[in-house]
Amino acid sequence: MTQFHRIERPRVAVTRKLLPQIEARMAELFDCRFNEDDHEMSADEIVEAMRDADILVPTVTDRIDAELIARAPASVKMFANFGAGVNHINLAAAKAKGILVTNTPGVFTDDTADLTMALILNVPRRLGEGHRLMRSGEWKGWTPIGMLGHRIGGKTLGIIGYGRIGEAVALRAKAFGLNILYNKRHRLPASVEDEMGVTFEPDLDRLVAKSDIISLHCPLTAETQKLMSRERIGMMKRDAYLINSSRGELVDEDALIEALTRGRIAGAGLDVYNHEPAIDPRFLAIPNVILLPHLGSATYEGREASGEKVIANIRIFSDGHRPPDQVLEGWA
Repeated sequence: MTQFHRIERPRVAVTRKLLPQIEARMAELFDCRFNEDDHEMSADEIVEAMRDADILVPTVTDRIDAELIARAPASVKMFANFGAGVNHINLAAAKAKGILVTNTPGVFTDDTADLTMALILNVPRRLGEGHRLMRSGEWKGWTPIGMLGHRIGGKTLGIIGYGRIGEAVALRAKAFGLNILYNKRHRLPASVEDEMGVTFEPDLDRLVAKSDIISLHCPLTAETQKLMSRERIGMMKRDAYLINSSRGELVDEDALIEALTRGRIAGAGLDVYNHEPAIDPRFLAIPNVILLPHLGSATYEGREASGEKVIANIRIFSDGHRPPDQVLEGWA
């Protein structure tokens, strides 16, 4: 069994600027080193920040790879990640070095689901295009065939990855009259499917081909990299839409850009990209895509709750106990 040891006043390095009340609380409880100007830290800067630290608080913008972990001082015993996703952390390398990893699950579920639903509503009704038209001053008034989009009631929404966020999106989508197909590794019990009003589709290709709107909610892994490949994008209906508020790397962006440009699919709503913060400039010239700057978790409430979870994980760990949001099972 893993032995946890008490740390009287843990030394904590934080890689990005957090909400003022969170930083104030952390400074009260811990010996903290903050990123005062909120710049994206280089690997060398992160290693320097960890000097003499017990705990690192990274975020999704930090690449905590095997090379960086190898350079981490022996004093570092915990990565208390700010956020639920941990694909930016090499978990195997952390485990091998005896560094425990925690995250902040659940706090952004409703925020991300709300934003996803906003994209599901916005893209088929061409609200982004309409907004740009009004801003340009080129609108000539209402016409019977002007700016036509698609109603979503009665359409089929295919949810790929039916975890907390996928389920929250389904709850919202049902209220708008969408039929829900879902795909996940393990099927839900029939009673839960009936209660939620969702239908399991075990064949991902069939789900893609049947759906009018596809929404991605799976984690980024070796198996899900470019899950929406050129072949799968080619299976989509010509009047279908792709929504991605999960991870940019789930989509083959070259194939998506080609499909959008050629009118092979009707549109897309994106909150995440392959090489953030860089965005493929070809997206900017495509009218039927809404581009958002990774806003899925961007609420005061969510960011405060995530910070509180980070603090709770650090406090429990430094008190000599296993933190509640440990990511690495079987850590030793």
